[in-house]
Amino acid sequence: MDQDSHCTAERELLEAVSRITTFSTASPSDEEQNQPKAEISCRVRKENPEKDGLQDSNASLGPNSSMTTKELQEYWRNEKRQCRQVKLLFEIPSTRIVEHHLSKYVMYKIIILQTGSFDSNKSVIERRYSDFEKLHRNLLEEFTEEMEDVTFPKKTLTGNFTEEIINERKLAFKDYLRLLYSMKYIRRSKKFIDFLTRPELQEAYGCLRGGQYTKALEILLEVIRLQERLTRGNPVSIVPTLCAIVVCHKDLENPASAFEYGEKALSCLRVHTSHRYYTPLLETMITLAYELGKDFLSLQEKLEEWKAKKDPVRVFTLKELAVREYVQ
Repeated sequence: MDQDSHCTAERELLEAVSRITTFSTASPSDEEQNQPKAEISCRVRKENPEKDGLQDSNASLGPNSSMTTKELQEYWRNEKRQCRQVKLLFEIPSTRIVEHHLSKYVMYKIIILQTGSFDSNKSVIERRYSDFEKLHRNLLEEFTEEMEDVTFPKKTLTGNFTEEIINERKLAFKDYLRLLYSMKYIRRSKKFIDFLTRPELQEAYGCLRGGQYTKALEILLEVIRLQERLTRGNPVSIVPTLCAIVVCHKDLENPASAFEYGEKALSCLRVHTSHRYYTPLLETMITLAYELGKDFLSLQEKLEEWKAKKDPVRVFTLKELAVREYVQ
């Protein structure tokens, strides 16, 4: 593209931004005036995600922006990507019957996918009927009104292991999870998230305490992908898992990978410096940065700044904190 064409294209993009900004300042209708601002904003984002992305970007990009056309387009693509809501789909494709000592039960294989695009990072877990039953009881205690019309497949005295009953329950549990996830307060609740992640986390931390860092890391990396999708509105909740991954990588002598996940954990704690993991994480990151030849002085300054504000107390190391998680 020659220089004149490039300038013309960039000018057209900036004019489009200006038109969208003008459109957004138009007077709202009577119906919109009676709605909460947050609701209107949410609806606009859903109806016009592209325009919304352009408008948001214009807040920081003025007419005299030095960004090239390609940079502007990439910036807007990133803005739109951040506005998209992650939606999950639950599938139960298969089951297996487990016989353990005197007990016999069915394990349901649950595949959790992200909708809207091909998901190469699907999560796979297994749960039995009693796990679903416990979840249902817990949710009834906390969300009595929301759970009022939610049905749960009843136990039968006989025939629990017949193909017909198992297939019926596969479909019932699939619909059950879909319905729970459709309710905002339930899908964000600790009880629902624990149902989908806690057994795997307990196994991973058990391996970590036993020095089986490779196995622990394998499980933790699977869980963190699902946790990130389930807790997008609460990134602090995944900090313990991220820090456990740091510990595993560090003990497996993978300092670069440990530092990468440590940076993710620190970004989650930007405004949560009183979190119990903050200081131990900073201390570990300083050690890793020094080992990797990275800037550790800025991390040291953050640590000294935090210590100056707090009374000196005994702080566990990152590994000491990790091995204490999920201890029964």
